[in-house]
Amino acid sequence: MSQDLRTQISKAKRIVVKVGSSSLTTAQGGIDTQRVNAIVDSLAKHKNAGHEIVLVSSGAIAAGLSPLGLTSRPKDLALQQAVASVGQGLLVHRYAESFAKHGITVGQVLLTAEDMSRRSNYRNAQRTFAKLLELGVIPIVNENDTVATDEIRVGDNDRLAGIVTHLINAEALVLLSDVDGLMTAPPGESNSKLISEVKTFDDISGAQIGGAGNSGVGSGGMSTKVQAARIATAGGVPTIVTSASNLSFVFEGKDVGTVFHPGKEKLSARSLWLAHATDVRGSISIDQGAVTAITEKRASLLPAGIKNVTGEFEVGDAVEIVSENGTVLGRGLVNFDSSELPNLMGKNSAKLLQEFGEGYDKEVIHRDDLVLIDEQVSKN
Repeated sequence: MSQDLRTQISKAKRIVVKVGSSSLTTAQGGIDTQRVNAIVDSLAKHKNAGHEIVLVSSGAIAAGLSPLGLTSRPKDLALQQAVASVGQGLLVHRYAESFAKHGITVGQVLLTAEDMSRRSNYRNAQRTFAKLLELGVIPIVNENDTVATDEIRVGDNDRLAGIVTHLINAEALVLLSDVDGLMTAPPGESNSKLISEVKTFDDISGAQIGGAGNSGVGSGGMSTKVQAARIATAGGVPTIVTSASNLSFVFEGKDVGTVFHPGKEKLSARSLWLAHATDVRGSISIDQGAVTAITEKRASLLPAGIKNVTGEFEVGDAVEIVSENGTVLGRGLVNFDSSELPNLMGKNSAKLLQEFGEGYDKEVIHRDDLVLIDEQVSKN
């Protein structure tokens, strides 16, 4: 079964490939031309065989270390942004030169969390990717680290790759690491074994999934790649995690890395966007009756069931929905500002209509704008 899935990934018409900093740069920082060329050679061969490729590439901060005389990834945010500004240009220039040898043009796409969380920005990004692919260009995607603030965090490009997979309607996701795949224990331990396939995420509940490796230039790790796999497979997209040196074998359908089976129940594009791409602005606590209504009856959230509101948000923002004991149930897009809700909560539609008039008796979150946690997790 896993071999069939590997073959499916290798034959995918449209594919997202994510490569991390440690696979592109030296341990001291700076671009490793030989490593970049090896990855580009495999991607170019696959593209020239008729496949569409989007490359999500980390490495801007790592690439900027050596030119600035730095020996390790800085912790100061302003310095991170400055280093990324230097490194991003160098990184894309290296890609452009390497792909040009194969007659392939690349385009740079820098994204922030806001581009993913706001529906209009998300749609604009979709159109940009569609046009680039139509023109035969390979988009090179990265988090916009030069202006990002809280977006610069552990493994964000892994999550970004999972989101981009759905944004462009890709058929497969390949996550490249500096290890062969997901292991049962840290790679250096004698009892560590490669996990060849993950049918459900319960299969890896006992695995010791770690963070960033020892290179000192990356920010992600295997845990963030598993998170990316969750995002992709929730939308029915098979995912494989392996080392960058195995990329050509992935395109040949060989038995390498760890393959994650797609979920049996595919979430809609809108639900995927709401579940994984939106930026939560606050939370709404609801009583048990409302919990039952939205989880079992799949109903909309009404003011009558609300017990508490936290955070500051406006109409159309995403908020978390939590039970009274603090359990996160899901998230949704609100129809009221946070300043309005305290006066509405606990009141039924008739009471709201009587006190405030028409327009206040509507749902706080409509069912079509609500996704539950159990819908976010891949059901394999």
